[in-house]
Amino acid sequence: MINKKWDVILKEEMKKEYFKNLGIFIKDQYNKKTIYPKYKDIFNALRYTDYDEVKVVILGQDPYHGENEAHGLSFSVKEGVKMPPSLMNIFKELDSDLHIKRTKTDLTDWAKQGVLLLNSIMTVVKDTPLSHKNKGWEIFTDRLIEILGEREKPIVFIFWGSYARSKKELIKNKKHLILESVHPSPLSASRGFFGSKPFSKTNNFLIKNNIEPIKW
Repeated sequence: MINKKWDVILKEEMKKEYFKNLGIFIKDQYNKKTIYPKYKDIFNALRYTDYDEVKVVILGQDPYHGENEAHGLSFSVKEGVKMPPSLMNIFKELDSDLHIKRTKTDLTDWAKQGVLLLNSIMTVVKDTPLSHKNKGWEIFTDRLIEILGEREKPIVFIFWGSYARSKKELIKNKKHLILESVHPSPLSASRGFFGSKPFSKTNNFLIKNNIEPIKW
C-alpha cells in the first residue's frame, strides 16, 4: 500500500479488524464528502520517510481542513496556499533559532531528509477539525510511534502541544531524544514555543550520534 519497508513492518497491524473497519469508513467518507488530504496522499508521510530513514518525528493532531492545504505531511501545506498561523510561527522560531528565513510552505524537503511529518489522525472532513477522531487512526499511529520508539538507531521526537506530548509515554528506548513544548499556534506560541530552539537541539543530537543533520 505504501510501497516501502513500512508495508512489511505494519503488515500485521493492517490486518487487524479496526484497521479494516477504518479503511471501509474512510472510503465511504471520500465517496460522500470532501476529505483532506486527497486519497492518494493519505500516507505521504510514510512514503517520503521510510522506516530506516527516520531521524526526526514531528507529530501533528489532524490535517489542515481548509481547501487544498493538507497533502499528507503534518504542518505542511502546498505551495501557493496561504501559510497557516502555526506554520508561520514554526518558521519564526526557525529564524530565531538558526537564522534560517524559510518561506517555502511545502515541507517535502524535510520529509525526504528523514523528518517524519506524521499526523495522529490522518484524514479530516473539509472545514471540520477532528471530524475523524476516534475512528481508528490513533490506534494505528500510536502503534507506529511505538515501533519507532523501539528502534535502536536514535530518533528525535518533537511533540508540540498537550495532545502530542501525551504520546511520549509510547517511547520506551532511552536512546531517543524527546523535545516538547506548547503548540506553535497563535494561542500558545508565546507561552514556551518561541525560544524552545527545537531545530538546533535536533541537529546537535543528530551530530552527536553521527547522523547527518537536517537542512531546515
